[in-house]
Amino acid sequence: MKIGVYVGSFNPVHIGHIKIVKHLIDNNYFDKVIIIPTGNYWNKQNLTNITHRINMLKLYENESIKIDTALNNLTYTYQIFEKLSKNSNDDFGLIIGADNIVNFDKWKNYEYLLNFELLIINRGSIDVKFYLKKHNIKKYRLVEDFPLLEVSSSMIRNLVENEEYIELKKYVDANVLEYIKANSLYKLK
Repeated sequence: MKIGVYVGSFNPVHIGHIKIVKHLIDNNYFDKVIIIPTGNYWNKQNLTNITHRINMLKLYENESIKIDTALNNLTYTYQIFEKLSKNSNDDFGLIIGADNIVNFDKWKNYEYLLNFELLIINRGSIDVKFYLKKHNIKKYRLVEDFPLLEVSSSMIRNLVENEEYIELKKYVDANVLEYIKANSLYKLK
């Protein structure tokens, strides 16, 4: 089975994240996608508790989209791939945005990740092919048929802080928005 691995903060999850996952499954890039929300290894500001981020992601879980709750304690992406691929016959691939390819060689043990296919979501004006060559990345697929979405988690947090709930409905699923409201997430303290 071809399984995509999507690692990120998802602080919070928004329609852009989920549209990427659905696009990859619907267009047969992967049979299944595992979403792994990360812990706070880099001391990010305003990163809400991992339990809340997992709960919001779980609203999307189905047969094709799995939310991992066991690998969140691993600091580096290569560690996640070591765990997933150990004793598995599945074919794993790493889903990243084109902005991540720029400094891919700075990732801890990035050479190990080159054993897996990188699925790169094209974003804007980044010369992906230049960085593929620079980092000697041979196993990759560039997703160029995905429409560029102007949405980010920081934008969502700003809209929540300003209580712009009508605008939020364009970018966040109604169930996620209800979860955010019910748990008073992303409010200034």
